[in-house]
Amino acid sequence: MASLTQATQAPNFKRPASVLVVVFTRAGEFLLMQRIRPAHFWQSVTGSLQPGESPRLAAVRELREETGLLGSGQLIDLQQSRLFPIIAAWRARYRANHCFNREHWFALALPGRRLIRLNAEEHSHYQWLGLSQALELASSWTNREAMRWLAGCVTPA
Repeated sequence: MASLTQATQAPNFKRPASVLVVVFTRAGEFLLMQRIRPAHFWQSVTGSLQPGESPRLAAVRELREETGLLGSGQLIDLQQSRLFPIIAAWRARYRANHCFNREHWFALALPGRRLIRLNAEEHSHYQWLGLSQALELASSWTNREAMRWLAGCVTPA
């Protein structure tokens, strides 16, 4: 049996499963946040599932942690997911044999803009943007695809 010291020093790898929560207003503005690392990386709410956590619970948790928004009742499960290669900047967070991540999509529609309480350890700025500006700024192809899907610009997979 491993000692308590060994157990507490074991690496805490992320699960290769995550959520994407696209927050938008009924006027068609999308919330994007700039990550601290990597620099110049803009995204919607995202985060890895914790051990034993469902995608929905992870979406609610990440939404609260990253924005301060409490949206569990209004959170929409888009019944969409995408598999993508884990980018080099984040590869060390995962076990060596995990090269791909499964991202589950959710959305939160708001009547209008809200003040966002950023998690300063993860994000430095946020913006509410129209679809075309949000598509230009979003760093992740899955984030862009989810925004297009929500805007009705693409057919669901």
